[in-house]
Amino acid sequence: MSEVAKKPIDFMGFRKIASVLSIALIVISIGLLAVRGLNFGLDFTGGTSVELEYQQAPELDEIRTALADAGYDQFVVQNFGADTTVLVRMAESSNDELALQITEVLSAGGDELQLVSSEFVGSQVGDELKEDSGLGLLIALAVVLIYVGMRFQFKFGIASVVPLAHDVIIVLGVFALFQWTFDLSVLAALLAVIGYSLNDTIVVADRIRENFRKMREGDSEHVINESIHQTISRTINTSGTTLVVLVALFLLGGEAINNFAIALIIGVVVGTYSSIYVSANLLVILGVDREDLIVPPKEGLAGSEEETEEPPEWLNRM
Repeated sequence: MSEVAKKPIDFMGFRKIASVLSIALIVISIGLLAVRGLNFGLDFTGGTSVELEYQQAPELDEIRTALADAGYDQFVVQNFGADTTVLVRMAESSNDELALQITEVLSAGGDELQLVSSEFVGSQVGDELKEDSGLGLLIALAVVLIYVGMRFQFKFGIASVVPLAHDVIIVLGVFALFQWTFDLSVLAALLAVIGYSLNDTIVVADRIRENFRKMREGDSEHVINESIHQTISRTINTSGTTLVVLVALFLLGGEAINNFAIALIIGVVVGTYSSIYVSANLLVILGVDREDLIVPPKEGLAGSEEETEEPPEWLNRM
């Protein structure tokens, strides 16, 4: 095999281009969030939830069509537990007869159904949910910073948390751009993206730490390049198989989980990119080197030269 074939891909050679791309995406995403904002779903804005029980499993698309033809908008229709149980969530309304009206509209097509329950959730609960979800994301990032800082080194902690924030902001920016509904399922997808991206970043960070201790030649960029090259096949295989499942979930899972699948697809793609370029790039910028990863000798174990240069004679006989 030739030397050219043996030479790893120069990932760090593109780090400046990657930096410009990441900064541009972050700025655009923040701008979209500030100007357009997120299209919050009923979980955050409040509304009326109506549970209906059918005699036979209905087609959800037919229910959506019937509600749209009746003049309703901003609603969500999904199965709730069993195939015969349907949950209809409408935008906030002060109409106490809304549940009965929905029942009449849907039974007009000849389907036998029964109103099981109706519940109204005010916008104040949605506002509290927004604050709690934002706080939850911040706590998750803080815990990651503490864990990685203790597990590896503080520079690795920063290089792990920043990519996670990078991934979340870009996913939110895409949702703001297309005004896709942001509900609790998308929030759950964001938390899953954090876990997925962190796992990939930890794998690369662990290999970088190992190579800093093993490789005696080359600067930080060379060691990081080698580490990424050694883990890139694992990264591509993991991301590829995950995306296959998510695309199938998006195409076959139905409207209720479409946004969940979209958020995860974007998050996996961006998370794979950030674990290679954002995290590793930050380690170079922060100046990580071998001295940062040297394990300090334990107190009382630094003996004389005679004790450290050669093992005891009895050990040589083993």
